Amino acid sequence: MALYGYLKKNPKKITLRLFSKKQISFLFSVLGMILIGNAVIPIVSYQFRYAPRFGRIISPLVYPKNGEPLSSIAALAKEEERDYTLISSWFDNSVNRLNTDRNKTAFYSISIPKLGIIRAKVEIGGEDLKQILVHYNDTAFPGKLGNAVIFGHSVLPQFFNPENYLTIFSTLYRLREGDEILVDFDGVSYRYLVEDLFEVSPKDLSVLEQRYSERRLSLITCSPPGTYLRRLVVRAKLVD
Repeated sequence: MALYGYLKKNPKKITLRLFSKKQISFLFSVLGMILIGNAVIPIVSYQFRYAPRFGRIISPLVYPKNGEPLSSIAALAKEEERDYTLISSWFDNSVNRLNTDRNKTAFYSISIPKLGIIRAKVEIGGEDLKQILVHYNDTAFPGKLGNAVIFGHSVLPQFFNPENYLTIFSTLYRLREGDEILVDFDGVSYRYLVEDLFEVSPKDLSVLEQRYSERRLSLITCSPPGTYLRRLVVRAKLVD
């Protein structure tokens, strides 16, 4: 009598391959181009759409560490990298004279309705732009004769968040003449209207200039947003 046996055949292993190596490489290439485009396109768009409006660049008054004027872009490029989230990096220590004893009011607030910025906090003589807007303390106070200067940080505009001080001035370039800026300082509310927008070189100290025949406000940030190439200045005038 013959005996029969059965052996169970091992099933073939099924390999599930969704993408080939070439397809994966292509997908990563596309993803890389999208990420690069996400950073470059806003800057290029700014240069063509908005920068022509800010073509006036004031002649810089510069004070580098060696005391000699910086007369070329090459000389500027040789400067060490700085952390521009710190206000002390915007100017050399010789001109960054902060004096917190000038006024008992250390903080106040600013609102820019068009940009959705509501009661953003400003510190007089502050330092860290990641945490707050900074009023440069050698400039006039809001509502007083002179030019009140406020610095704020900016990044690529797609990351703008009016409640995040690291991004708060990222869309400042969208303001137009006649737009409203509201300031609450020392218990008094002041209303300013934008009258001019322009760009200056990073070492231009004329933005701190004080003219005591007028009451003005200057908002300053880096431009194009996400770079440190230039400074955008929004100049506003106090209205009754």
